Amino acid sequence: MAGCLGPAAAQDRINVDDLKIRSEAGDKSATRQLAEMYYVGRGGVEQNFSEAARWYEKLAKQGDARAQTSLGLMYARGYGVTKNLETARRWWSFAASQNDPGAQYNLGVIYSKGEGVAQDPVQAAQWLDRAAQRGHVQAQHNLGLLYYEGKGVERDPVRGYFWLKVAALQGEDMAEEALKSIAKSMSADQIRQAESQADEWMKKYKKVVGK
Repeated sequence: MAGCLGPAAAQDRINVDDLKIRSEAGDKSATRQLAEMYYVGRGGVEQNFSEAARWYEKLAKQGDARAQTSLGLMYARGYGVTKNLETARRWWSFAASQNDPGAQYNLGVIYSKGEGVAQDPVQAAQWLDRAAQRGHVQAQHNLGLLYYEGKGVERDPVRGYFWLKVAALQGEDMAEEALKSIAKSMSADQIRQAESQADEWMKKYKKVVGK
């Protein structure tokens, strides 16, 4: 078995070296592959968050929204870099301005909780709304709760139920549980209205994403 592993490992090393050469030549797909390989520890390299952050940053500085979101998450968690929520927020802001729903959701969360920024329910709701409109299920769940509780937005139980229903229709278990709870304080007409809106939203969304 030891003899069989040697050539494969050598081939992996050659592939990594090739990816680095391609990345230095400006190949963004190679840079992304390197970042992801080091982040999870595959393709012949050990997990190395510092290396992952280095490659993500290279891609992020080239304006790649997905890399900006990933790098922001690494700064938020302190993976391979010194934990810095302000730096995380900055990278997420760059990605959010390019309509990356993950970054928009992350901004919504930190403004909701006041993590690294002053707590701001209005901004939280605005960012969660943008992410929710783009199909981010967790954002839809959180936004539904904000509407139901009236945090950062005018209280609207129907709108809250609507967003929670949209999330539940996409398999979000926490949204399903929340629906059971808030339904107790709503009329049958309100629930029918919200469910009808959710069904219409899902039909339009599926057309947009080609599901």
